[in-house]
Amino acid sequence: HAKETPEASWWSTVDTPACETRSGSDVAMRIGIDFGGTKIEAIALASDGTELRRKRISTPRQDYDGCVRSVTELVAELEADLGQRGSVGIGIPGCISPATGLIKNANATWLIGRDLRGDLERSLARPLRVENDANCLAVSEATDGAAASVRLVFAVIIGTGAGGGIAIEREAWVGPNSVAGEWAHNPLPWPGSGEIPGPACYCGKRGCLETYISGPGLCRDHAEDTGKQLTDKAIIAAAEAGETEALAAYKRYVDRLARGLATTINMLDPEVIVIGGGLSNIARLYEDLPGLVEGYVFSDTFVTPIRRAKHGDSSGVRGAAWLWNG
Repeated sequence: HAKETPEASWWSTVDTPACETRSGSDVAMRIGIDFGGTKIEAIALASDGTELRRKRISTPRQDYDGCVRSVTELVAELEADLGQRGSVGIGIPGCISPATGLIKNANATWLIGRDLRGDLERSLARPLRVENDANCLAVSEATDGAAASVRLVFAVIIGTGAGGGIAIEREAWVGPNSVAGEWAHNPLPWPGSGEIPGPACYCGKRGCLETYISGPGLCRDHAEDTGKQLTDKAIIAAAEAGETEALAAYKRYVDRLARGLATTINMLDPEVIVIGGGLSNIARLYEDLPGLVEGYVFSDTFVTPIRRAKHGDSSGVRGAAWLWNG
């Protein structure tokens, strides 16, 4: 198996490393915005990928105009601090409809149906590049991260929600319907009797993979089994300590994640799978997933590396900046 080295603690953090140099670009400074359901993060990168400045604020939830204003202010603050103007790329928890130009499929539901790119281009007085946040993760890790040496990368986000993105030659692959990589809104593969029809999903369907492999999905599953309301970190800490109910919840979780990854490998067969988001910090995932995935993949071999995002929870915002690769 292409296993990563297991670590002492189940839940660990990733230090942001020094960036590799990228050459051949005429963009002096790139600004990336990671628009999340709970926080908005902005980063400024030099042309070689060196981090120049970073800011993070809470997302004005359910306040679309406040979100537009917040992004505009973050960009203005970075440019004022650094004394130069930059390109701006934005990662969002959804995508832009190719039919309408409006946001669709966003778990930050107050963005749905809004002209976010147009409103921000007018507010910032410049063209923007806007991509799904999982695509930004894929671009980041394919550019100077855990998959920098390969052509085809599948990136997974598992946190407040769940998503996936594809990068080919360091560029996001979106597809004609803008849904490439949206593995988490397929049904949970090979469901057992207790997994049908599955939990209701915000997309209007039931049993989506996201309802099982997101942080809230782990918490819901544990609560249904135990009656206890715990955070995902508390569940993992209890599992690490050997608590029976928490360990059982973790085992169900990682098996469901493995099933989802196996179907993606069967369709796409990427060279590297990179995992980001809050739950990517469960270090034991990288020990347990390869053997479980192998049992579901339609192949006599399974050699695909499954790696944690090199840039940790900063990878998405870096990828948003790297949308201006060319």
